Amino acid sequence: MQSPSKIGKVAFLGDYVPRRCGIATFTADLYRAVATASPATECFATPVNDVAGGYEYPAEVRFEIEEQDLTSYQRAADFLNITNVDVVCVQHEYGIYGGPSGSHLLALLRDLRTPIVTTLHTVLREPNADQRRVMQELIRLSTRLVVMARRGEEFLRDVYHAPAAKIDLIPHGIPDLAFVDPNFYKAEFGFAGKQVLLTFGLLAPNKGIEHALHALPDILSGFPDVVYIVLGQTHPHLLRTQGEAYRLSLELLAKDLGVQKHLVFFNQFVGPKELGEFIGMADLYLTPYLNETQITSGTLSYAVGAGKPVVSTPYWHAAELLADERGVLVPFGDAPAIAAAVRALLSNEPRRHAIRKNAYTAGRAMVWSNVAGLYLKSFEQARLDHSFLGRRFSPIKTLDQQPGHLPELKLDHLLRLTDSAGMFQHAVFTAPNFAEGYCADDNARALVLALMLQGLGYDTPRLGEAAATYAAFLNYAFDHAGRRFRNFMSFDRRWVEEKGSEDSQGRVLWALGVCVGQSGEGALQALAAQLFELALPCALEFTSPRAWAFALTGIHEYLRRFSGDRRANQIREGLTVRLLQSYQNVSADDWPWFENVVSYDNAKLPHALVLSGRWTGNAEALAAGLKSLRWLAQIQTSERGFFRPIGTNGFYRRGQARALFDQQPVEGHAMVSAAIEAYHATGDTFWIDESRRAFEWFLGRNDMGMSLYDPATGGCRDGLHVDRVNQNQGAESTLAFLLSLAEIQRLQNALASFHEPRVS
Repeated sequence: MQSPSKIGKVAFLGDYVPRRCGIATFTADLYRAVATASPATECFATPVNDVAGGYEYPAEVRFEIEEQDLTSYQRAADFLNITNVDVVCVQHEYGIYGGPSGSHLLALLRDLRTPIVTTLHTVLREPNADQRRVMQELIRLSTRLVVMARRGEEFLRDVYHAPAAKIDLIPHGIPDLAFVDPNFYKAEFGFAGKQVLLTFGLLAPNKGIEHALHALPDILSGFPDVVYIVLGQTHPHLLRTQGEAYRLSLELLAKDLGVQKHLVFFNQFVGPKELGEFIGMADLYLTPYLNETQITSGTLSYAVGAGKPVVSTPYWHAAELLADERGVLVPFGDAPAIAAAVRALLSNEPRRHAIRKNAYTAGRAMVWSNVAGLYLKSFEQARLDHSFLGRRFSPIKTLDQQPGHLPELKLDHLLRLTDSAGMFQHAVFTAPNFAEGYCADDNARALVLALMLQGLGYDTPRLGEAAATYAAFLNYAFDHAGRRFRNFMSFDRRWVEEKGSEDSQGRVLWALGVCVGQSGEGALQALAAQLFELALPCALEFTSPRAWAFALTGIHEYLRRFSGDRRANQIREGLTVRLLQSYQNVSADDWPWFENVVSYDNAKLPHALVLSGRWTGNAEALAAGLKSLRWLAQIQTSERGFFRPIGTNGFYRRGQARALFDQQPVEGHAMVSAAIEAYHATGDTFWIDESRRAFEWFLGRNDMGMSLYDPATGGCRDGLHVDRVNQNQGAESTLAFLLSLAEIQRLQNALASFHEPRVS
């Protein structure tokens, strides 16, 4: 008999029922199992909401986290600290937390004072850069790590260099189902006399159901009484983005194959009792998943634990769990092999029964009562480890140690300036100025903003529609004959020029590159990639340093997705050399700049050198970019220490006095963006301060002491004159503020999630 646990209070953090996903079910099952195994331990749940308003949670839910709101994670850490939990048990899957690769979770864990036991539902052998960074920080912050398969343990050690002593191998929990004859339940479902094949779980294309369907005709030729049941709803995320397209494709495939009379789709999420009955009546269980990179499968664990013969592709968990005659493995995407394995098992009852017994016997170690005991041991070890290593304490931060409070994101004015054609250039106060029409410049900036906000979690239908509109405008602006983008279009949809300026070409390339690099797979990315490929060669004809700079920024974003594109790499190298040469030809000790005038969008020039120098290993370009940016920051600092951009009423010509007004919002955004890039390149917190100083210019830390940002609309006023603020809220100004806000938010998220800033 297990001795009483010394753990007094446990918080379970992850998705939670009634949310319909595998992690939610696992967290709830683990909560109940631990609470049952140790009645003296107080248990509660802290779920993550992926929809506005959350869910109708049961009583054990004490605190809710909004998936994309970083401050919600920080408040959750405060709550868990004041409730004095002994252990926080975290369920980790990249897709259930906000931030790049779920990095928002790290901000919560960094602020906890209590031991952390993290169950890793996915351990990738070949993570991307963000996934690797998140996993390594998760390993560092967790007191103990739980994996459900030996392959996961190997990856933690070999790929991520996690300490072996920190890892616990605990199988996926399963209900304690009886070892019953499948015929016991078949009559209840109307399948008496049938041979039942089953697949269950949330439906998605990675499940490979189509290969099982292609195997059915061959199976039916030998066993005409077979029925194949596919149980489970379409995955909620897939349902929101693609509807029932995958399920419909399977239904159409079944009709084409002539097997629809032998196929049953139960498009519903069933409870534990009903699920046990479905599994109970199955003669065979199929998991024809498409690739090997699945370290854990709850549905497979359930089937094995119920004593079901399994035919599966050899993904990592299946290869381990079905060894030693506990199932049959077939190659990926091989319908004839699936058919052969199913027919062999259906025709060989002694072997099928032996596999059943082997699976059921192995499954006894996975029942929740046993798994709960293993988790309680892990919790107790975590307390010992935590005490031995020294109690991690997150002191209350003073104001200078806290990230600055940011205005609420409001898109009212952005959307007011957007119609079915695109974004209007100008406004009269807050009303769109139809007379001035549209321009590609602003639609490019707007597309970048929409994609950036989607990356931050502001993925609303209206924002998605706006992004498609901005991309459509840029597509319409492209002149295929001249391979250039037109810029200005009148309200009656007529282009008023044959081609736009070089700077506007560069801005469009920037937006298209961002769309390729950050928009994810889909039609929008394909459109952007096509336009980018057609338009990029013209960048070599540019003579404007700003056009080079914007093109370089776009090329960098494009290469995030297609790093092997030789032409894009060659053009990047060529433009970097040109921009650096421009700097070297003009600069002097008292004028480290690219031209004999500091004019507009100034910080974009050093930004491009810092970016390209950093990512191509060009140390000379990086050094020149940092030196020129620091000089620009110096000359754009007022006597009182706030940001004072170069005025457009004369600019700043070499050897002459600089213009103090009119100050433009686009300069604020250029400095915010460049300073953030400089911080990422150097780790020097001087640049964090510079980015925040430039951003605060929008909020009233300026020569007039007046805010250009309008909190009522989310828009931004058009500039700072010597005697007033321009009250019009045009596209360029509004986009400059919103882009700055998004970039500052992204920076603060990264700082909160991954590390404390270095000291300047």
